[in-house]
Amino acid sequence: MTNIFDKLVSDDDPNGLPAQTDVTPKRDDEDFPYDRPDPNDATSDNDPATTPSEIKTIVQELLKHGFIEEANRQDFFRRMIIHHQAIGRALEPLDLTLRIDSHRGVAFLALAPKPLTHQGQTDAGSDEDPWHHPLVRKQRLTLEQSLLVAILRQAFILHEQEAGVGHSPAKIAIEELLPHFLTYFGESGSDTRDENRLLQLLDQLKSHGIVSEVDLKQEVIIRPLIAHLASPESLAAVLAVLKDKLRSEASDTEDE
Repeated sequence: MTNIFDKLVSDDDPNGLPAQTDVTPKRDDEDFPYDRPDPNDATSDNDPATTPSEIKTIVQELLKHGFIEEANRQDFFRRMIIHHQAIGRALEPLDLTLRIDSHRGVAFLALAPKPLTHQGQTDAGSDEDPWHHPLVRKQRLTLEQSLLVAILRQAFILHEQEAGVGHSPAKIAIEELLPHFLTYFGESGSDTRDENRLLQLLDQLKSHGIVSEVDLKQEVIIRPLIAHLASPESLAAVLAVLKDKLRSEASDTEDE
């Protein structure tokens, strides 16, 4: 007659040793199975939780330069149009947005509009500068630079009216630009000094993406970004500042 101990021995190893029990601890990921991305796996770029490398490249170039022109990088510009929504999603956590002017062939970063509260005000509050952004360095133009931008903007609009929007680059010769420049700034008595003053201001605006470098023919290209940087609102603000300055100078003259 067998008892419980005989039963245990018969179910164990033939040599009389107890059967081995698997005591290996179970891993957490076996309790909660999920796909772990392999860094060496070439298909990891297709993971919906990972930003595709192409989108990363475009976003990094935009953050580096601030704007991209189709004339210089046609294939890159075409990919920005195709992936416009994906780029927007990648920029959203940074409070930035991508704006594309396909007619003029320019794409640029802009500050995303701040959401309005139930009282119709932005979350930033009334005391904070609405243009403040930790990733954007604010660059103020001087009055001379602003007036030159207004002159260039007028020449750019005239070119588009004659040649069409985006059909050809807007070029202007220095000798054609100089008389308009001197209308507002006055002549110094030296043609060379006046021209050098204009060239210096153009070189300063070049870093803002507004104009190209002066070529061997003494011509400069007004770049399409000016259509967005020099908006009617900003030009009206410049005009208001200029009028205040003229009134202040006239008042000082009367006091004397």
